[in-house]
Amino acid sequence: MAPNISAANAPAWLTARPIAHRALHDAVRGVIENTPSAVDAALARDYAIEVDIQLSADGEAMVFHDDTLERLTVAEGPANALTAAELKAVEMRGTADRMMTLGELLARVGGRVPLIIELKSHFDGDTAIAARAVAILAGYDGPAALMSFDPDLVAAVRALAPHIPRGITMEHRYDDPEWDILSHDTKHEWGKLLHLPRTQPDFIAHYVKELPSAAVDAARRQRPMPLLTWTVRTEEDRATAARHADQMIFEGFLP
Repeated sequence: MAPNISAANAPAWLTARPIAHRALHDAVRGVIENTPSAVDAALARDYAIEVDIQLSADGEAMVFHDDTLERLTVAEGPANALTAAELKAVEMRGTADRMMTLGELLARVGGRVPLIIELKSHFDGDTAIAARAVAILAGYDGPAALMSFDPDLVAAVRALAPHIPRGITMEHRYDDPEWDILSHDTKHEWGKLLHLPRTQPDFIAHYVKELPSAAVDAARRQRPMPLLTWTVRTEEDRATAARHADQMIFEGFLP
């Protein structure tokens, strides 16, 4: 018997325009990923914006990608070891910008373009980042979606705020060393979208180098939903995105 999976809630704005990966950044010009300047650059060109968020030590949603601070800031150590105020005070490399909270990002964008917000996870079952994002988005009128690699976080968004479009970010093989934390069975479950009955995503965001995907095609027959693809950087990537996806998450060029 097929699982009971409802139709997806995927608004048209989700695929209406290219999506700037970590906003429209350009390190050569001093515009660093996930910063106010990168957000402003994307707004100026009317691109949708993808950003990453994770929790500070005091439970605030901060716009930042890495688990640790040293790649992008002058500080070192886990990002979640500092409070929101401490993170906002940390000097970033190559820019005068400082880290934003999710609330500050929403105020800056003000509904002008869609936001696709990736919930970063430590894959430990903690869903606090989903709860905090949902709470902040409750006061936001603009177009926004939440997504994550972690099915537990996607399932949490589904339970807490089913009206917010939610997506699963995914690969097929999970063979990069960063995924060594996952068991073989978990990689199989995620790559084959076996969590679909509990996550019921409204869209999929798939690694461009692994498209087309038989698992994604099967899932979309079962639950019609748009396919985003990341991170599109080359002409080959663009061709793959055009053939197999409904919209691209891009960086390093202007579509």
